Amino acid sequence: MIEIYEDLKSKDHLPNISEKELSDEQVLVELAAIKKSLGSRVVVLGHHYQQDDVIAFADITGDSLELARKAAQLKDAEYIMFCGVHFMAETADMLTTKDQKVILPDMRAGCSMADMANRREIDLAWKYLTESTSEKIVPITYINCTAALKSFVGENGGSICTSSNAEKVITWGLSQGEKLLFFPDQHLGRNTCFKLGIPLEDMVVYDPRQRFGGLTPEQIQKAKVILWYGFCSVHQGFTKEHITMWRNKEPDRILIVHPECSFDVVQGADLAGSTSFIVNQIKAAAPGTKFAVGTEINLVNRLAREYPQVDITSLSPYQCLCTTMYRIRPRWLLESFRAIERGEPVNVISVDDETKKYALKALDQMLAIS
Repeated sequence: MIEIYEDLKSKDHLPNISEKELSDEQVLVELAAIKKSLGSRVVVLGHHYQQDDVIAFADITGDSLELARKAAQLKDAEYIMFCGVHFMAETADMLTTKDQKVILPDMRAGCSMADMANRREIDLAWKYLTESTSEKIVPITYINCTAALKSFVGENGGSICTSSNAEKVITWGLSQGEKLLFFPDQHLGRNTCFKLGIPLEDMVVYDPRQRFGGLTPEQIQKAKVILWYGFCSVHQGFTKEHITMWRNKEPDRILIVHPECSFDVVQGADLAGSTSFIVNQIKAAAPGTKFAVGTEINLVNRLAREYPQVDITSLSPYQCLCTTMYRIRPRWLLESFRAIERGEPVNVISVDDETKKYALKALDQMLAIS
């Protein structure tokens, strides 16, 4: 904590933090008190990948789809404290009213996957792709992207998806045109499309780091699905070798993974699905059932504690940690509460009206499909 603190104490978005002010234990005590005093004015949303000392203060927990839906329903809260990453807070801002303020406790909490695609790259790709084929391309973006990319999808007749509803959204997209552009996560796109019956040879990867994305017009014309090259650094950590290890070591252990894992990992696992799917499978499992789980380690460890009657361990022998989620800490959460109490909220996330207009169109399309 001290190392993290030394890196942050001079940042503009963390005012009035003093190393000598409070110990970590005192932070938790004051945080509980200030949260109680502010009452219903502030609702705290906590993503499943947050650490336990942050989740302890969450009023609502869930994956990105669950939290997006809950944010849209919070009509009375003055402040939405989003313990997640930047793109999630942007989504919450777009789904709440103008009178409500969405706050991200640490502005450095981003997403490496979301950073693998920006609006300029997508615009260049779209121009090349649409000029390379006469067939209609429907853009689908995973919710793990910036508001600007959500806006692009809304402008071009597409939809957003999450890992929970990707099958429904992709099925809808294929009913609207002949081809899909799926971004920014290639693995979710590939795994979902394959599950829906689209063969791998009908999918190509567009890599913005290469000239023309590394694709010829002929490849684009032949493909049914164009996948962006992006990936989740956490789920990329699970490998086919981990599958083999568990099959040899404990063949009766159920291997359950997130669809952001690679194709080989998903194909080798027993079950694959969203964070909510994983949670629900474990929750419903009979006592004594054994799982190796391929997703973020904070969630895996929390599930192991919450369901001691089930044997739960990580698919990987190494910790697969979402380091950007880790940046949301109780100390920064406390300072966000203090700023609200002073009437000077910090780290307010606000999406401009033009971006919001089309991004909301794509979000509404997703919610209608879901």
